[in-house]
Amino acid sequence: MSDRRIVSIRESLENRFAPAELLIKDQSQLHAGHDGAKDGKGHFDITIVSAAFDGQNRIARHRMVYDALTELLQTDIHALRIKALTPSER
Repeated sequence: MSDRRIVSIRESLENRFAPAELLIKDQSQLHAGHDGAKDGKGHFDITIVSAAFDGQNRIARHRMVYDALTELLQTDIHALRIKALTPSER
């Protein structure tokens, strides 16, 4: 199931941001027993580098990522750790 989730996250982010770099790590195993893990949704760590973030502050960048993943947040994602950078920040 984790691989399917990662593929879905990757497709959503690639379609929205055309990232120069995208790294997605499933961190769900670190949250076993956590209340948020009981519903079967996952915890993910995302690093994304995209020119789409130019001129946006950190909060706006995170909102952009959450917006791109809206559907998956309803079905597959419980928590995200996001590092959203512009190419010049990498």
